[in-house]
Amino acid sequence: MTSVLVIEDDDRIRLAMLLALEDEGYLARGAGTAEEGLRAQRRDPADYVLVDLMLPGLDGFECIRQVRRDDDVPIVVVSARDNTHDVVAALEAGADDYVVKPVAIEELTARLRALRRRARGPVDPIPVQVFGELEISPEAGEVRRAGRPVGVTRTEFRLLCELAEHAGRVLSRQQLLQRVWGYESGDERVVDVHVGRLRQKIEADPANPRHLVTLRGLGYKLQR
Repeated sequence: MTSVLVIEDDDRIRLAMLLALEDEGYLARGAGTAEEGLRAQRRDPADYVLVDLMLPGLDGFECIRQVRRDDDVPIVVVSARDNTHDVVAALEAGADDYVVKPVAIEELTARLRALRRRARGPVDPIPVQVFGELEISPEAGEVRRAGRPVGVTRTEFRLLCELAEHAGRVLSRQQLLQRVWGYESGDERVVDVHVGRLRQKIEADPANPRHLVTLRGLGYKLQR
């Protein structure tokens, strides 16, 4: 049975989420603080982690960072905070997705199913792609720059492979949300943050990218 760890300090909200997730067939566990959640995840790793940002003690951002240091489990932020700064900061900390309270259980479980589809394996096999010093090996699950391994998350890797498969073509943010995240619609800031993180890792000069470029008003493309 697929397991979900819910890290939420509001007892009422946490209980409601746990009951709703169990009704949907998940094995749901709860934690009221980041510290409790981190101990639970290290002791018995869940398949997915849901994290609130406004937690006592360690906040949600630090909780995400510490979970991400241990493993590559999909992390979804569930928060009442909807400003761009918080969304960007959570994604940069290592979250895979961000949803705003109040969230319908149908939407939440749809996000988890999309994450599950992405976790089952790499994108459709394509040959090794070379963009200057950048080398992408989809089947091996590797990215190298100037011959050295580049550490990317699962989501960053899928995004890079999707762009490489359509090298030279512009993909809109909505197209990338559909193809990489599996969403018919969603917050496009998720795409922007992941693109920014990738540039920091694969570009010699992230402020003036040579390969992963923006077409203003259109989207992104990966060029040789």
